[in-house]
Amino acid sequence: MFGFELAVISGALLFLRRSFDLSGFEQGALVSVVPLGAMVGGLLAGRVADTIGRRGALIGIAVVFIVASALAAGAPNYGVLLVARAVTGVAVGAVSSTAPLYLSEIATPDRRGRLVTLNQLMVTLGIVVAYGVGLAFSGSGEWRAMFAAGLLPAGLLLLGMLRAPETPVRQVQARRGVGVQALMRSAAAPALIVGVTLAVVQQFAGINAVIAFAPTIMQRTGLTASNSILYSIAIGVANVAATAVSIRLVDRRGRRPLLLASTAGTGASLILLGLTFEVSLGDWGSWLALACLLGYVASFAIGLGPIFWLLISEIFPPEFRAAGAGVATAVNWFSSFVVGLVFVPLAAGIGEGPTFWVFAAVCALGFAFARRYVPETKGRGPDEIQTDVRGRFGRRARGRAAPSH
Repeated sequence: MFGFELAVISGALLFLRRSFDLSGFEQGALVSVVPLGAMVGGLLAGRVADTIGRRGALIGIAVVFIVASALAAGAPNYGVLLVARAVTGVAVGAVSSTAPLYLSEIATPDRRGRLVTLNQLMVTLGIVVAYGVGLAFSGSGEWRAMFAAGLLPAGLLLLGMLRAPETPVRQVQARRGVGVQALMRSAAAPALIVGVTLAVVQQFAGINAVIAFAPTIMQRTGLTASNSILYSIAIGVANVAATAVSIRLVDRRGRRPLLLASTAGTGASLILLGLTFEVSLGDWGSWLALACLLGYVASFAIGLGPIFWLLISEIFPPEFRAAGAGVATAVNWFSSFVVGLVFVPLAAGIGEGPTFWVFAAVCALGFAFARRYVPETKGRGPDEIQTDVRGRFGRRARGRAAPSH
C-alpha cells in the first residue's frame, strides 16, 4: 500500500486532469499532499503504536487505507479527491513507521534485517504494481479503477493483521506521549540524531525527484520517452531487483557496509549523471544517462533506501522505539516534500547537471556521517546497540539499560 499509493497517482493524473480540468497547481497538490499527510501520519504513529499496540495500529491503518482508496475512486469532484489523497498520505506515513517497527520486534536478531528489508521490497513491488495498473487502464482512461485497485492490498493487510500476533515489546511499559524535546533529553538522544540525519540524507539524495522526473530527464538528453509509464516500470524493476539483493546481504554483511557502499555508489552515479548534461557526448550521452539513472536507483535500493527504515526500527531503546521511529519518519516525509518542491526550480535556476551534483554532495556528507556515527546493529540486542551508538557520540550509557527481548 505504501508503494502503490505513492505511484498510482502518476498514471491517474494523465486522465483525471481532463475529468476535473485541473490546473498545474492542482495537479501538483494531488502529489505533494501525500508527503505532507505522511509527515502527520509519522508523528501520530508512535503515540498510537504505544497506546493500542503495533498490531492495533496496523489494523487501524488498513481501515484508513480502505476508506481513502474508496473515497478516491468515487470522488465526485477535485476537493473530495484532494481530501482522499491527504488521508492516504496519513496512512502512508503511519504504515511506513509502524510496519518496520512491528517486523523488527517480532523477528529474532539473526533474521531481523531480512524481515524488515522484505518490507522495503514490498514497497518497491507496490510501485511496480501501481505502474502496471496504470498501464492496464491507460487504454480506457479509467483513473477511478486505478485508485480502486488499492482496495485489494488494503483488504489483505486488514485480514492479515487480524490474524497476526502482538509484538513482545508491548510487554515493556512504553513511555506514552513522548515529544521531540523529551527524546532529546533522554538516553535516546544520540539514536534520534542518527535517525533524523539519515532521514534527511535519504531524501536529499534526490531519489523521489529523480524517479518522478525520470522521463523528463531522459528527454532532456535526447532519448525518446514517449511512453513515460514504460520508463517508470523499467526503473521500478531495477528498484525491486536491487532491494532483493539487499535482503540477501543485510544479515550477512551487516547494515553499515551496505549503507556506506550504497551512499558512495549513489553519489558517484549522480556525479556521472550530472556530467551527461554538461559534457557533449553525442549519441552516447543518452545511453550513458540511462545507465547512470539505473545505477543510481540500484545503488540507492541496495542500501540507503531500506537500511534507513531498518535502522530506525533498531537503534532506539525499546521504551522510546515507537516515538523515535515516528519522529524520524515525519522528518523523512517532510524532506521528501521539500525536495519535490525545489527540484524543478533548482534545475531551472542552476541547470540539471549542477542540481545532481548538489544531491551528490549530500551523499558525500551522508557517507561521512554514517562512517562516524551509525552503529552496526546486525545480530545485536538493544543493550549492545545503545552502548555503541552512545559511544560514537562520546556518551556513556546512562541509567538503567533498556530491557532486551
